[in-house]
Amino acid sequence: MANLTDEVQGREDTNEVKAAQVDLKFEIVVIPVSDVERAKDFYARLGWRFDIDSGTHNIYRLVQFTPPGSSCSIIFGKNIITAAPGTVQGLYLVVSDIEAARKELLRRGVEVSEAFHGDVGVYEGPDEPFLFGRRTIQGPDPDHVSYRSYASFEDPDGNRWLLQEVTTRLPGHMDPMRQVSQPSVILRQP
Repeated sequence: MANLTDEVQGREDTNEVKAAQVDLKFEIVVIPVSDVERAKDFYARLGWRFDIDSGTHNIYRLVQFTPPGSSCSIIFGKNIITAAPGTVQGLYLVVSDIEAARKELLRRGVEVSEAFHGDVGVYEGPDEPFLFGRRTIQGPDPDHVSYRSYASFEDPDGNRWLLQEVTTRLPGHMDPMRQVSQPSVILRQP
């Protein structure tokens, strides 16, 4: 399996990197829950914007919340997804300060892990899987390099969220509200 660096490099080498012709805005993630009211209380406690609660409540129900500053929302409810409650993992929330985000969640009564960072390039080990490897090291990345510090929490059903600290975006990773095309970047290990 090729790594991301090889994949991006390959597209650049063959000049296949092209701007999208049509906007495709990613707006909703459906998460499976066992108790709609309990999930609604949890996501409200996070301070997320409550958008909608619709349906007949005994046959069909849809609840939507949006994290502060996000263009993407979550929905959950009754008879809207067949996945088992708690099976969604690796839902990333990007934050500019991992410790401030942790403190805010703790203040709101949410159990959140200590900050951790990955052992760069190590994809084996006993730790829980996450996007950038399996072996984790306690504490934020010592240099606070963007995309390297994490913390995690779960909703009452076990759907797992990761906070990821991003202080400087990589070129090509832009604000979704901007319509400016930026060149791709080759990711390299330091």
